[in-house]
Formats: sequence, C-alpha cells, structure tokens
Amino acid sequence: MANSRSAIKRMRQNPKRRLRNRFFIGSARATVRKARSSMETSSLEEARQATLAAVSALDKAAEKGILHKNNAARRKGRLMSQLARLEKQGK
Repeated sequence: MANSRSAIKRMRQNPKRRLRNRFFIGSARATVRKARSSMETSSLEEARQATLAAVSALDKAAEKGILHKNNAARRKGRLMSQLARLEKQGK
C-alpha cells in the first residue's frame, strides 16, 4: 500500500489514465489497420481518406503523450509511403 499522499493520488490516477491511453492507442491502431486494408481492397480515394484518418488518430495520440512523437511519425511515414506507392501504380 502507498505511504505518501502523492503515491495515493498516483494510485488513483493510474487506472483512469490507463483507460484513456488504451482508448487512444486502440483507435489509432484500428484506423491504421483500416487504412492498410483499404489500400489493398478499396479504391484509391477511399484509401486516401482512410490514410488521412489514420494520420489524424496518430497525431492525436502523439499530442496527448500516449505515443512518442517519433513513433507516430514513423508510422505515418510508412503509411504515406505505402499510399504513394499505390498512387504511383494507379496512375
């Protein structure tokens, strides 16, 4: 059990923050998965919209400090390069 007041407060905060973090990480992961699947199956415009939604979700998670900014940037870069490859093949 926690002994100091700050440790008691930290124990109260941890579950709330864990739930919040799981929500943002889960939604970012789901939108990235949806963007990747739409690149494989859907039209080019739908893939572009899904990719932009995934980039937005990653930015939100990084802004809140849930994902590290470099981690979000790496994931966004991989998605955008995959979309660029798809657009190059489509033209």
